[in-house]
Amino acid sequence: MARVITIWWKRPGRLVASVSGGTKAAVPRVLVVDDEPDLRFMLRRVFERAGHEVAEAGDGAAALTSVEQSRPQLVITDVMMPVMGGVELIRRLRAEPTTVAIPILAVSGDSHLAVDADAVLAKPFAWKELLAVAEGLLIEGRGHR
Repeated sequence: MARVITIWWKRPGRLVASVSGGTKAAVPRVLVVDDEPDLRFMLRRVFERAGHEVAEAGDGAAALTSVEQSRPQLVITDVMMPVMGGVELIRRLRAEPTTVAIPILAVSGDSHLAVDADAVLAKPFAWKELLAVAEGLLIEGRGHR
């Protein structure tokens, strides 16, 4: 039986989600991976205002180090980045038993490249849409995969 995910705005800037009957989602750690500092800053602000703890990385290699130090409950990654891109980051996270279950949301102008991500949003995206997809991934986890 599929769970029903309901997402609504409780107050400005604060997203609350429930799963089949009103259980509130826990406040998870989100890792934002993008080579554009301004976009990382904006994503940090959006997720912190929604009540999440946020870590940042400027490329896939730095993201892997961050994941080793403190496991996030969600990774949001750009696809095209220097050093290590999002496709390689996703491949490496999926290859390790300790990180295979971390939900991954890819955001990119070239969204067809992120085939192993749990969800993909094309840039530019709406902030509310990004939060709704992220909350859905946090609630559902990767058990369905």
